[in-house]
Amino acid sequence: MPHHPAGPHGKSRVVPFGGRADAGRTSCAAHRQARPHTRRTTAPYAHRHDPARRVPYRHKGVTGTAAGAGREVAGPSAAPGRTPFPGTAYFGPGAHNRYVTELGRMLAGRDGARFHAVGPGPRWTDADRRATRAFRRAQGRRGAAADGLPGPLTWDLLVTGGGRDIPAGASGPPAPAPPFAPSSHGVPGCPGRALLRPGADDAHVARLGRRLVEKGFGRYFTREPGPRWSEEHRRGVEAFQRAQGRRGGAADGHPGPETWRRLFS
Repeated sequence: MPHHPAGPHGKSRVVPFGGRADAGRTSCAAHRQARPHTRRTTAPYAHRHDPARRVPYRHKGVTGTAAGAGREVAGPSAAPGRTPFPGTAYFGPGAHNRYVTELGRMLAGRDGARFHAVGPGPRWTDADRRATRAFRRAQGRRGAAADGLPGPLTWDLLVTGGGRDIPAGASGPPAPAPPFAPSSHGVPGCPGRALLRPGADDAHVARLGRRLVEKGFGRYFTREPGPRWSEEHRRGVEAFQRAQGRRGGAADGHPGPETWRRLFS
């Protein structure tokens, strides 16, 4: 929107629709390209100039149902008394806020409590991701549309109680594995970079911090190393890597199998 039917070539322009801005559907969010970056504004629904002729269009096959594919759009959660969707930036690795807690509680009410070993909290964990993914799959989402991060439509369904609950067959927490599998060198096996990066909060990070201190690379810690990955962990690993003769990108502060083996040997 908007589109001028009388002059589709000379008088038309497209403004991407960013979702309805109010429960009454009298205004909408519009994205306009302006220097230095795209600008988000609120515009009447339909367009303020000649609203009878400049109207919104929807691609064929796009629906607002839970089973619809593609991008989610905002809906009823914007109504008074309901928490509106805060945005995707509030969810995912490293997130720590009240919306993560609220998401976890709503998912627990939709048979998603099985994914959390303890009650939902403000720090984003893999349990939140798996519960969100299970709920989205229950609505018929597949592939990238069920990526484990909530969008506006998922949030609206949870807030309003709409859609389908997580089915009983959806798996809960995985069976616990030994925290440190021994390697062929007789030292703890490297758990992998996915568990040693910003947002990580686990026993592997805590053990890494303690080992850095033991090896004399703990000067960056202002307190005893804990289980949550921090810049102090990264700087300690980087210092250790440089002490091993690494330079440039090879000393990035994130331990791979060889750095881990040398650190624990």
